[in-house]
Amino acid sequence: MIDEETLIKVIKKALSNGGEYADIFIEHRISTAVQMEDDKIEKVIAGSGSGVGIRLIFGGRTAYAYSNDFSEGGLLDMARTISKAASEKNQAGHKKEIVLNMKKSAPGATFLIRKPSATVPMSAKISLVRKGNEVARAFDGRITQVSVAYSDSVQKIKTFASDGYTAEDERMYTTGMVRVIASGNGAIQTGYEAAGGLIGFELFDDNPISGIATKAATRAIMMLRAKRAPGGRMPVIISSEAGGTMIHEAIGHGLEADLAQNGLSVYSRKTGDQVASSIITVLDDATIPNKRGSFGFDDEGTPSKKNVLVKDGILVGYMYDKFTAMADRTASTGNGRRESYEHKPIPRMTNTIIAPGTMRPDEVIKSVSGGLLVKKMGGGQVNTVTGDFVFEVQEGYIIESGSIGELVRGATLIGNGPEVLRSIDMVASDLGFSIGTCGKDGQGVPVSDAMPTLRIPEMVVGGEVAP
Repeated sequence: MIDEETLIKVIKKALSNGGEYADIFIEHRISTAVQMEDDKIEKVIAGSGSGVGIRLIFGGRTAYAYSNDFSEGGLLDMARTISKAASEKNQAGHKKEIVLNMKKSAPGATFLIRKPSATVPMSAKISLVRKGNEVARAFDGRITQVSVAYSDSVQKIKTFASDGYTAEDERMYTTGMVRVIASGNGAIQTGYEAAGGLIGFELFDDNPISGIATKAATRAIMMLRAKRAPGGRMPVIISSEAGGTMIHEAIGHGLEADLAQNGLSVYSRKTGDQVASSIITVLDDATIPNKRGSFGFDDEGTPSKKNVLVKDGILVGYMYDKFTAMADRTASTGNGRRESYEHKPIPRMTNTIIAPGTMRPDEVIKSVSGGLLVKKMGGGQVNTVTGDFVFEVQEGYIIESGSIGELVRGATLIGNGPEVLRSIDMVASDLGFSIGTCGKDGQGVPVSDAMPTLRIPEMVVGGEVAP
């Protein structure tokens, strides 16, 4: 790491022509990936990378530079370059003496890693992938393709800021994934299952790769016999097993402060308004133990937090990084995230959740005489400006007389985020998580989403419309 004396010089140089704030982000990353397809190990990748980024905030704008040159001269050159942006905005008259008495921040959460990936030999990681492939292929003769992937990474970061705070964090991510393609009866279907988090190799103690492979294979084979989903307006129950894809897309992105400030969110200027049913509370919580969106500090050095975004249906606030927080004259919520040192931080979700309610899941299902049960969500698209969305259903079932009936395929959920959230009238006490890598502005960050089983009294289901 770079010594503190040099970091102070760099901060002062960045602010030498004015500006309200400057910071330095230092990253060291080690990663491993193993991928198997067509019964062959296709990729075994192990690598590392390091770099540093320097940011200046001035007059409501940002200047950012990055490099993998850690020398004092190289860092000062970068700082000098971005400082010119402030002078071009005629900020020089606002110069003041900069005195830095650095304090080390305490993390918002700490996490236990029992089996660090660095202690696990590559042979064990390759064996894990082979096992997943073996289990999936042996499941059924109709399985034609299997893809299994393992990845881990250790990211060490340090932030150093002109507000006088410095922070250090170490994050270890581990992920296992199995994708299966099955064919039969003139149909081709896919099954997918993944597990991962801010966790070491112990991930596979509670989520053995054989179980992940079996779930993926089961889903692919089941879908071969599924009938076309009926279309039209009907009640929809989304199971906790489906994970939180809908909450992530339907409201999560719209509560990121940059989109809200720029009028690119249906939730812009809605603080204090009723935006969801009174039984809906939405959280973004980076402190949950070992979830994929968790961390001790965000990528600006702000301690991780549990943020209440919607409370009993009322919009409480947005997810902020430091830049957007300055614009709204508030504090960062710990949502400043970036893919790497090559990217400036922006407001991003972490672990986004609809809080559980009090009902039993079976009570929610029994309440519907006819409708659709969603057990696994697929991909989707959302217009954050209007809130309109379309989601694929990877695994769905007809509900008949309060019981789970036939498996169906080809269903899509079509609706508007605010309208759907306001209409939810039942929320169960369970909670199911899904994981992913969320893309925004050309950079991806690890996230997880969760929701309980809930009932939407009526929404449009795309499928096969009866004549």
